[in-house]
Amino acid sequence: MEKKENISVLNDLIVINNDRVEGYETAAKETEDADLKALLLELKSTSHNNLAELRSEVLRLGGEVEEGTRTTGKFFRVWMDVKAALTGNDRGAILNSCEFGEDKALEAYENAMEDRNSLSPQYVSLLLKQQMALRADHDRVKALRDAANN
Repeated sequence: MEKKENISVLNDLIVINNDRVEGYETAAKETEDADLKALLLELKSTSHNNLAELRSEVLRLGGEVEEGTRTTGKFFRVWMDVKAALTGNDRGAILNSCEFGEDKALEAYENAMEDRNSLSPQYVSLLLKQQMALRADHDRVKALRDAANN
């Protein structure tokens, strides 16, 4: 894959992680549940780690790092749903929205990996590592959601 295409893939994932950080910051500010707030801040931390690695690679490739978020589209609406759910402080609804957001983040990584033969091997490795961390976060959210809904 050309350097320009690698930068584009990495920047797409930067945007998703920026969305994730923003969403979990909002959620953590709104919830009163101490354990849920701690979890949301941990999930945000995963994206901060991802962002540091992705930004470093974009810069190493000589690209410009995308710093925005998606203010339109499904992912943004997910975070608005989280905020709406938090207004009622319904733990199950909050976790349902968070899981949906986690699904979208994982989907973005899966889309990036669809043509893994075109990605440089170092980026395949990096994205797989990050995808595993996001999967672990997803599974934590899902387990808590399942417990809250029982």
